[in-house]
Amino acid sequence: MRIGDIIAGRGETISVDVNETVGDAAARLAERRIGAMPVLSDGALVGIFSERDVIYTLASRGKDALTTPIHAAMTADPVTVEPDTRVLTALSMMSRRRIRHLPVMQDGALLGF
Repeated sequence: MRIGDIIAGRGETISVDVNETVGDAAARLAERRIGAMPVLSDGALVGIFSERDVIYTLASRGKDALTTPIHAAMTADPVTVEPDTRVLTALSMMSRRRIRHLPVMQDGALLGF
């Protein structure tokens, strides 16, 4: 089985723009009951923003955390896979790199998360 088989038929991928704030993104995570989302700049993937990023930003910036721009809080340069990547290969990559989310990209476009 390939990653493309898993994401086929899913709806839109919830994302956040690089210029939004941590507060905006945290609200979206809570509203959608999700733990992470891709960060886009002019439609291009530039990072991942997760619950952990919220916590780290709160710990380092205190009361200013919620007004912090996403680009200052996100995890940059995310590891990605293509739709033809085998599921076991992706799982192995996730274990080895100690990551929980993989953006699925094809020809520079985000297909899923």
